[in-house]
Amino acid sequence: MINDYNSLSGLQKVAVLFSVVGEGLAMSLIKGLSKTEVRKIRSTLQTLGPISFSVKKRVMEEFYFGFLSEDVGANGTDGNAIHPFEFLKDLTDEQLFALVNKEDAPVVAMTLAQLEPEKRMQIVNKFDPVLKGQVLIELGSLDDVPLEGVIEVGARLKEKSTYLPRTTEFSRGGAKDIADMLGGMDSGEQERYMQTLQNENPDLAGEVKKYFLTFEDILEKFPDNIKRELFVAPDTTDLALAVKGLDQEVIDGIIDMLPQKKQAMYEPLEGAVSKKEIDVKRKELFLDKAKEMDKEGTISIEDILGGGEMVE
Repeated sequence: MINDYNSLSGLQKVAVLFSVVGEGLAMSLIKGLSKTEVRKIRSTLQTLGPISFSVKKRVMEEFYFGFLSEDVGANGTDGNAIHPFEFLKDLTDEQLFALVNKEDAPVVAMTLAQLEPEKRMQIVNKFDPVLKGQVLIELGSLDDVPLEGVIEVGARLKEKSTYLPRTTEFSRGGAKDIADMLGGMDSGEQERYMQTLQNENPDLAGEVKKYFLTFEDILEKFPDNIKRELFVAPDTTDLALAVKGLDQEVIDGIIDMLPQKKQAMYEPLEGAVSKKEIDVKRKELFLDKAKEMDKEGTISIEDILGGGEMVE
């Protein structure tokens, strides 16, 4: 068993880090590792054998506080120090508040501890009195938090921060601009972004939904006469691609809207198709067309999605 921390080389310390927090998290913390360097780290880890808890703790402390005693780069890494909360400096006060508002008090305290005192108090003062008191208490007991936990929290919040609205959209509440931005994402990104927005700012999420049109909205909320106009326009080959993956009952309802000649020409699309290809076709044929109709005044997407009265 390895008990002597001072006997470890820089490369071995990185290997110990990989063993403690896992390869995925370690690689997200140490940027710029090449495939060759990662292979060296894996190989080194296999040769280390058992490692004492005290050695693991020393390695975690060294990486967390950014004091590498050797030039790790000479042994196969770039020697970058780990700063789990470095991303916070790029966030506005509004974004910081949204990031931690739904988190437990210990996580809020851990995050705020990374900020300058003035900014820290600006965020704390946005909380209700109960949470503010809990956070202030937790700020005094962060020494009890394991360093592994600090790094894991930093990595999770960094991932979460990527789904926060952009600065101008969030601070000004530009719901329509956010909806337009969502329209350029794939369906998976849209779902993650909307879920984050719902969790962090339900009021803004509600406003965004008034403008954020999805293919499912067209199927479920649009009047039949508007749906008929949208579904009749494409040729049957494009239509078959766009409806791929829908329940057969829904497809049958769409086909019934077509003129008899088009109904006779329609043939379902056989074989597997990528979801991205289907999403692109739905946007091209239906979402973009519906937005054109909205601009022309033929329909009001805000009224339809917001529950306003529609007359056929």
